[in-house]
Amino acid sequence: MLVSLHVKNLALMEEAEVEFGNGLNILSGETGAGKSIIIGSINLALGEKVPKEMLREQAEYALVELIFRVENEEQRKLLEDMDIFPENEEIIMSRKITASRSVGKINSETVSASRMKQAAALLIDIHGQHEHQSLLQKKKHLEILDEYGKEQLAAKKRLLKQRYQEYQKLQEERQQALSEGEGRERELSFLEYEIQEIEDAALVPGEDEELELSYRKMANNRKIMEAAGAAYEMTGGSGSATEQLGRALRELQTVADFDPHLEGLRGQLEEVDSLLNDFNRELSGYISEEEFDGETFAQVESRLDEINRLKDKFGGSIEAVLQAKEEKKQRYSRLKDHEAYLAGLEERLEKAEGALKKISAEVSKIRKKSAKKLVKQVKEALVELNFLDVEFTMEFQETKSYTSNGTDDAEFLISTNPGEPVKPLGRVASGGELSRIMLAIKTILAESDRIETLIFDEIDTGISGRTAQMVAEKMNVIGKNHQVICITHLPQIAAMADYHFLIRKDVINHVTVSNISLLDEKESVTELGRMLGGVKITDKVMESAGEMKELARKVKNSRIQEGS
Repeated sequence: MLVSLHVKNLALMEEAEVEFGNGLNILSGETGAGKSIIIGSINLALGEKVPKEMLREQAEYALVELIFRVENEEQRKLLEDMDIFPENEEIIMSRKITASRSVGKINSETVSASRMKQAAALLIDIHGQHEHQSLLQKKKHLEILDEYGKEQLAAKKRLLKQRYQEYQKLQEERQQALSEGEGRERELSFLEYEIQEIEDAALVPGEDEELELSYRKMANNRKIMEAAGAAYEMTGGSGSATEQLGRALRELQTVADFDPHLEGLRGQLEEVDSLLNDFNRELSGYISEEEFDGETFAQVESRLDEINRLKDKFGGSIEAVLQAKEEKKQRYSRLKDHEAYLAGLEERLEKAEGALKKISAEVSKIRKKSAKKLVKQVKEALVELNFLDVEFTMEFQETKSYTSNGTDDAEFLISTNPGEPVKPLGRVASGGELSRIMLAIKTILAESDRIETLIFDEIDTGISGRTAQMVAEKMNVIGKNHQVICITHLPQIAAMADYHFLIRKDVINHVTVSNISLLDEKESVTELGRMLGGVKITDKVMESAGEMKELARKVKNSRIQEGS
């Protein structure tokens, strides 16, 4: 359940802390007091997009923090599957917002918005102000049914999606194969030419690198020989280093007997002279052997040109050229035996369609079975919401072609008047009826999902009187097994509150701020009087408010006795 909400610098909220309780938590207040900010801030903390205008004027940042207590073992396991582990049975989700960015965290670990939404879906279900309007879209009906039956459907739907993708891929391949038939002979001829071109080149991996080295050496032959010759002259020719070393050695030999130290130096010089003589012999051999061969140079240059041309044409490396050859051979083979390829493709496509048809039928069967249970439960819930003579069902039709969702086209049908046939929901239900139908559906889905916290933002749209009272009683029933947080304008619903919060707007130091506070019993009755009385709150209105609170208490107590 949602234990607390902390909001700072968000829209009209300077700073607010709300501690929610078990059961039915009601939020009420004047229009424009900032009730929507509460739901908006919760949505932000759960990963929704951040509107720029939500950051309070002149504030450096805004902060929203939610603390959930996780006691349900199923929820705990699902969270742990996401590598989210409650600390002291609590999950803390927060969002810090600046003018340029926002940072979301779960238990102090920074996470993406999508991950926050994924975790939030396990903890809380939020019904927005206009969400009931989505019931006007027929595709929403199948989504609701699949959500209701997801325990039986999840694995089958994953397989259905896989089978559909396989089928689609083969269909695209078939379409491509059919279009290939027109220019087949021309493409075959061109492929044959390109394959032969590569094969004639007889490429060897790494050959280009060896040729590059040889080419660079031959292309710079003159420069190499000039440098080698000059080095030889300096070290082995007339007046060279070798001659100078010889003279130096002879000079030292004449006096080495007079000083042992000079004998050591003479030995070192003798080693240098020997090394230099060896170097000169090797350099002389290199110069005599390295003769420039113009014919060989031309052959290397030609081969390199051929290899580089093929690399430019087919992929930038010898390996890529050879890979291109294999791919072209495969395509050539396919085009050469086009009829056999098409026949094989048709066979694979038929097999894929059979597998898709089978899994679609399995999914449809589960859906239809789930639909019977769902519409029965929805109808029972609608009766409790003052649909006295309601008929509610779901109609199935087949789609014209396969989809990733199978072949089911499903729609809710309803009749709210005796003797009238059921008709599509979107054609006959009013706004108030839609909100009650969505309330019924949300309640049922929450039971099957084990979601502990439900938030309803003005679920009372378009209802009043006896219907409002029955909605209030339904909210009370839901609150026995779930934590419910509800924003309402109806005193009938507010009277049922286990915890009643007032949101009000004040002007402090010429600045407008919204505040939220928990009302005690007396303050709650006063707020009910405001909701009942409008501009002028008379003693009679307050008497009615007190009576309404007392009646709500009796309803709540009777529910407790029924449950015990």
